[in-house]
Amino acid sequence: MKVLLRSDIHGVGRRGDIVEVKSGYARNFLFPSGAAMVASDTTELQAASMRKARDLRDAQSREAAETQRAVIEQQTLTVAARAGANGRLFGSVTEADIVNALRTATGISLDRHAIHMVEHLKEVGESSVTATIFEGVEATIKVEVVAK
Repeated sequence: MKVLLRSDIHGVGRRGDIVEVKSGYARNFLFPSGAAMVASDTTELQAASMRKARDLRDAQSREAAETQRAVIEQQTLTVAARAGANGRLFGSVTEADIVNALRTATGISLDRHAIHMVEHLKEVGESSVTATIFEGVEATIKVEVVAK
């Protein structure tokens, strides 16, 4: 069944796309939630205007993300944590700690799921983590962990 997506659906498509889905998925999920409508010849014009608005909004968001990336990459975030005499932390510095430090230092608010770490920081010193600000826009955040 061909449907016009009215919102972004992960794994299916983005707003304004005309996609082929199983009829049960459309009847039981997409239509009741208002996420899609039946695609016909007359909906093609509506789909084109939805895609145009989506592309314009994405361009503005990407531009804002590039600006945020420039600000983030200039900063070195300092996170204070309790540590022992050997420089090992009594715990770890997590994604949430980095998000809070970033918000305090720059005023930029990110979701903690946007921060990508191999493992939490467990020692005093400098390290780098990456953050996905927008699709295709990633920033490298320099983090300095200091002992309290």
